[in-house]
Amino acid sequence: MTVVHGQCDPRFSRVREVFDGHFAGGEELGAAFAVFLDGEPVVDLWGGVADRRGGRPWERDTPALTYSCTKAVTATAVLLLAERGLLDVGAPVADVWPEFARGGKDRVTVEHLLTHQSGLPVIEEPVPVEEFEDQAAIADRLAGQRPIWEPGTAHGYHALTYGFLLGEVIRRVSGKSAGEFVAAEIAGPMGLELWLGAPDGVAARAARLSAGERPKPPDPVDTPRPSGHADTSLQRPGPAAPESAAPVTRDPLTEMSRAALDRDSLMNRALGNPPIHRLQGGANHPVIMRSGWPAVGAVATARGLAGFYRDLVAGRILRPETLRDALRRRVGGPDRVLVIDSSFGLGYMRPAMTFLTPARGAESAFGHTGMGGFLGLGDVEHGLGIGYTMNKMANAVSGSLRAHRLTEAVYASL
Repeated sequence: MTVVHGQCDPRFSRVREVFDGHFAGGEELGAAFAVFLDGEPVVDLWGGVADRRGGRPWERDTPALTYSCTKAVTATAVLLLAERGLLDVGAPVADVWPEFARGGKDRVTVEHLLTHQSGLPVIEEPVPVEEFEDQAAIADRLAGQRPIWEPGTAHGYHALTYGFLLGEVIRRVSGKSAGEFVAAEIAGPMGLELWLGAPDGVAARAARLSAGERPKPPDPVDTPRPSGHADTSLQRPGPAAPESAAPVTRDPLTEMSRAALDRDSLMNRALGNPPIHRLQGGANHPVIMRSGWPAVGAVATARGLAGFYRDLVAGRILRPETLRDALRRRVGGPDRVLVIDSSFGLGYMRPAMTFLTPARGAESAFGHTGMGGFLGLGDVEHGLGIGYTMNKMANAVSGSLRAHRLTEAVYASL
């Protein structure tokens, strides 16, 4: 039986029960969960193994590669530059990166990048492994492409390209890489256990990500969804209507599963280049850990991830008015890449099928998920900062349910 370590305020005993239950049910190898309420730590739990093969235990300071939780950190760096008057998010990207104007992209704005509207979710030419640590070279590949759709007319998740695009904007404006900027202006000053480009010592103690069971298509009826976002196609069907009168019902989860199995789908093209799988150990490889890709490269403890949102909510990183404007929904609805509905402010996910939240957080929660189940969440109205890290990866839909159950327990405990 896995022993869970750490502290949990008695008011949040339900969170401890859910966390324990995940281990008892075999859903976790190693994991950590942290919650700040009004700036105070109320949950800090960890347990299991950081390395399935060697049995290395998950310690209080075990970090993990958090995949797309990174995007919220990168967005915050961009917003911080804008807040300081060094960047206009409504202005063309080419104003700070002239080469980007190639391929008819002269009117693509920084806001289009932040909201996944630029039409550049895919790097068309294969990126060689030798280029993985040269983010400027990868960004130049994107600068030479034409958008897949007219920028600003639709949104589609820029799984990997998001970071190379915004990372180059940060570099052009600040003279620092995204990782250097985050260390100097966010993680360092706030004392966060969060690195965009992990030093050797951090990478050495990081959890080793492991594949879970082969994902199965979820039952649409039993999959939770955020309150306030009705999707009748997910309800249990009644008797069939006559064929001549039957409307075409969109089942987004089925469509998403189909796209995931199609090697040539926009989803797989967006996720597969640069081809991380070509490295031994995939995302566990030192090149990925130290490269600090600004879309998927942040390494953090659960406490560090939760602390990032604690400090955002408290106004210690961005001014409250900056954050308030950034949380205004810019896009929502069917995602051209993920197929299911997604919603974004300026870089932050808002509640939708891709960012499940309990009813109490349906209008106030923000943050970002990470592939396999990672979660970073903030809530200004409720004073919350939440971070969940683990190493037993799962598919994008059911993988988020562990974090969703824990988050439900947090909101129920308020």
